[in-house]
Amino acid sequence: MTANGRPRATVHDVAERASVSRGTVSRYLNSSGYVSDEARARITAAIAEVGYVRNNAARNLVTRRSQAIGFVVHEPHLIFSEDPNIGSIMLGTNDVVAAGGCQLVVLVVDTEADAARVADYLRGAFVDGVVLVSARSHDRITDAIESIGLPAAFVGRTDPAVKVPHVGIDNRQAAAEITRRLARSGRARIGMLASALDRDSGADRWEGFAEALGARYDERLVVPLPLYSYSAGVQGMTELLEREPDVDGVVAASDAVAAGALEVLRAHGRDVPGDVGLVGFDDSAWAQRCNPHLSTVRQPARDMGRAAARLVLDQLAGRDVASVTLPTEVVWRGSA
Repeated sequence: MTANGRPRATVHDVAERASVSRGTVSRYLNSSGYVSDEARARITAAIAEVGYVRNNAARNLVTRRSQAIGFVVHEPHLIFSEDPNIGSIMLGTNDVVAAGGCQLVVLVVDTEADAARVADYLRGAFVDGVVLVSARSHDRITDAIESIGLPAAFVGRTDPAVKVPHVGIDNRQAAAEITRRLARSGRARIGMLASALDRDSGADRWEGFAEALGARYDERLVVPLPLYSYSAGVQGMTELLEREPDVDGVVAASDAVAAGALEVLRAHGRDVPGDVGLVGFDDSAWAQRCNPHLSTVRQPARDMGRAAARLVLDQLAGRDVASVTLPTEVVWRGSA
């Protein structure tokens, strides 16, 4: 029965309307075996006429596949809606998943209750594999993936003890490169708004910043922040100016953070880039919205999603996989 109580059209109905056997309809639906062009045309028309929809639940019981791939975002709801990179990663993942004949299922983990619910969902075999953004080591989601051997790929580097392939960039090298470029512009006191130090991306960007400055690194010029968000940039830049008002260069851990910092600098009468050089990270839509446009690190977000999805589908096909590191590029614009 359908949701409105009407009888659901079956393969029998399609076969009868098309004047072919059930076996012919089955071969057509499963793309297995020969079906003549004439029979194919009649079946196509019959499906439309009787309103037949494949019963995937029954099919899944036979194949033991859901034909669904999970896309888990382990970030607060604010970041999911605010960070353009996550959207690009998701679209890239969907490009490959859809081409592989599967459906993408998006799951957002904001709280511990979310984590427990999503972990149980993954254990329930509702998806055949999963792409996980912003993975944490030894949390409920990662533990569930490892315990059941679910085909998976993480976007972002993980703890080496976690035996799940990942797709990422060299955050440390990229942060070091843009910090050196900022230093070469003549800035003497360079600070950092260092977001998400509990995750590999945030920790690596901070380490790259410190490495690039060497003996010039001053921990008083570093403000740790919880999230890659505009509001975190506002909070961090306000604190940095109160603490060290002579700062003349700022490396923000993301473009959204840099955009928040830019508003605070303006409010305090600081010209960018005249008084303070400012750089971001991601080359997201935030970079082009700002005035002046942000100097930043371009990371290939959509390609990261595509690569992660291919890793999952390769595992489902029984192929060997290995982690992938994609290139980045410093994009120099007016903010520095």
